[in-house]
Amino acid sequence: MKPAYLFLGSMALLLLAGCSCVLSTSSYNLSTFVGCTVREFTFVARKSGCRGLRITTDACWGRCETWERPMLRPPYIAAHHRVCTYNETKQVTVQLPNCTAGVDPSYTYPVAVRCNCMGCSTATTECETI
Repeated sequence: MKPAYLFLGSMALLLLAGCSCVLSTSSYNLSTFVGCTVREFTFVARKSGCRGLRITTDACWGRCETWERPMLRPPYIAAHHRVCTYNETKQVTVQLPNCTAGVDPSYTYPVAVRCNCMGCSTATTECETI
């Protein structure tokens, strides 16, 4: 049986404290791409007591098949929710500029190495809409 609904809008983003985030342009046709891939991502790293630093890194991006089907018995719904999220990451640390005395200028963020359509993990992905 085919899925009752197809959701094409799931998108995983880095959860970075105080980031102003923008996806950069690439060769993907954003309106038709279905799948999960590593894609360039730009954000501003911010920390109290330091000046912000614009960082370009790799993040997971994509649209994954998601569906729900009603059932006659509890739990009354069969669901298959997948999001484009990190399969493998590495951590990178940069030094933020112009920090006030006593403030550690180190800022660590994840860099996507591999991405897959998987169940949502709040450790790496914004899962609020699921």
